[in-house]
Amino acid sequence: MGFLVGLLFGLVAGLAIVVLFVRSENSRSNLRTKLATTVAAFARMTVEDSRKILPAEFYPSWVVFSQRQKLTWLNQHLRKIWPYVNEAASDLIKASVEPVLEQYRPVLLSSLKFSRFTLGTVAPQFTGVSIVEDGADSVTMELEMQWDANSNIVLAIKTYLGVSLPVQVKDVGFTGVFRLIFKPLVNEFPCFGAVCYSLRKKKKLDFTLKVIGGDISTIPGLADAIESTIRDAIEDSIMWPVRKIIPILPGDYSDLELKPVGMLEVKLIQARDLTNKDIIGKSDPYAVLFVRPLPDRTKKSKIINNDLNPIWNEHYEFIIEDATTQHLVVRIYDDEGVQASEFIGCAKVLLSELEPGKVKDVWLNLVKDLEIQRDSKYRGQVHLELLYCPFGMENSFTNPFSSDFSMTSLERVLKNGANGTDDIENEKAVTHKKREIIIRGVLSVTVISAEDLPIVDLMGKADPYVVLTMKKSELKNKTRVVNDSLNPVWNQTFDFVVEDGLHDMLILEVWDHDTFGKDYMGRCILTLTRVILEGEYKDCLPLEGAKSGKLNINLKWMPQPIFRDS
Repeated sequence: MGFLVGLLFGLVAGLAIVVLFVRSENSRSNLRTKLATTVAAFARMTVEDSRKILPAEFYPSWVVFSQRQKLTWLNQHLRKIWPYVNEAASDLIKASVEPVLEQYRPVLLSSLKFSRFTLGTVAPQFTGVSIVEDGADSVTMELEMQWDANSNIVLAIKTYLGVSLPVQVKDVGFTGVFRLIFKPLVNEFPCFGAVCYSLRKKKKLDFTLKVIGGDISTIPGLADAIESTIRDAIEDSIMWPVRKIIPILPGDYSDLELKPVGMLEVKLIQARDLTNKDIIGKSDPYAVLFVRPLPDRTKKSKIINNDLNPIWNEHYEFIIEDATTQHLVVRIYDDEGVQASEFIGCAKVLLSELEPGKVKDVWLNLVKDLEIQRDSKYRGQVHLELLYCPFGMENSFTNPFSSDFSMTSLERVLKNGANGTDDIENEKAVTHKKREIIIRGVLSVTVISAEDLPIVDLMGKADPYVVLTMKKSELKNKTRVVNDSLNPVWNQTFDFVVEDGLHDMLILEVWDHDTFGKDYMGRCILTLTRVILEGEYKDCLPLEGAKSGKLNINLKWMPQPIFRDS
């Protein structure tokens, strides 16, 4: 009997093991099939598919998607013909760059010219090419190039003291992107009328300077001055949007030349929460702004001493040559007196993101390097107001300050002839004869209420009131005190006579009233641009410098514009 029972259990256990094994094999087979299907699907994925599945913030910093195609064949041919290219291009580059070097010649030099210039025997390497969609009548090609040159470049410099020095430029390393534009497209071989070339992006440019038979450090500041001259010359002679035009077929190609297309108005308002670079005290921040980093086109703000939340309220103008590709760069530094300033952070705004004729108010996070896509460290923010006005837009853009004038900026009225504008264009700039508009009027500020103010009293309440200050005129007013409230209601209106609305600011500071003093709770800073443009608006503003809190206000502008010649 025991034998039969054991045999029965053995058969059942054996069948169960067989069934489990078969099911396990089927499951593994299904998993392998699904895995093979998934791998095949990944193999068919494009770059755009991967970007949709996985957002950019999840990529490590070293992952880069490139649209460029490899150019091994071109590099092979270039190496063969490079001796002839070197001989032909050296004289051409020398003739075109020498006048630019003379233009940016340092003041301590009386002469700066090439005594020798050859590109060397090492050909550059083109690491990629891409085609840019740029309209129906042109083809735009971008070539990424890397070049570790053994060029033979010697500068013959002469100082005002009569000292002549041969300075060798050696160990040249360059990485960048060249842009070629074939325009216009025609029905005659080679199917385009001219070629424009330019340096679209300069990723790296390294070189060293050495006095032949001497030491360049014997003349203090000479090395820095020459290096700055070379970089400025490259920036002004070939860096986009500057372009060189080579006619292929006979014709007029003046429309391809570099021309100003508009004006960018920038108001540098303030910065907040800047990184402190000083061990004792606080940083002394100032800002440097540019669209093209040339000395005569770079703007520098005033220095605000010992403040990590500086208020500048300064206005600048920048000439724009290509609104589709150019951008505004803001760099914040800590002034160190006689020593070199310490870098705090930088930010940029693409002009293509601005709507022409519309004021844009932006807070920009500061980063260490604009080329690094993901920078998680917080370095503070900078506050800007931006207005891009293309030339020729005056007829379609009505000045809200006066019905008799067309507005091209926040501050100036540009018109032809008797109304005050004569445009004079040359290769470098546009000069305007202007009439400056002074926006005078009455600003009516209604402080309605506040919400969710931070607790500052021991009893868990506060006795808040608001101090209103016009920064330029230093006019002040304040509301009444509302006792024991974190959500006070004031509904008080104050009028300020403003003599220069576009250069003034309204500062609203919230304070807690105490018997033996007062406690700061937060502030709001406003330019008058929006209320001047809109006439009246209501807004809810978050308190700066506070963990919580909002301020509800209503602003109304009653203009009284006057004019003066500038």
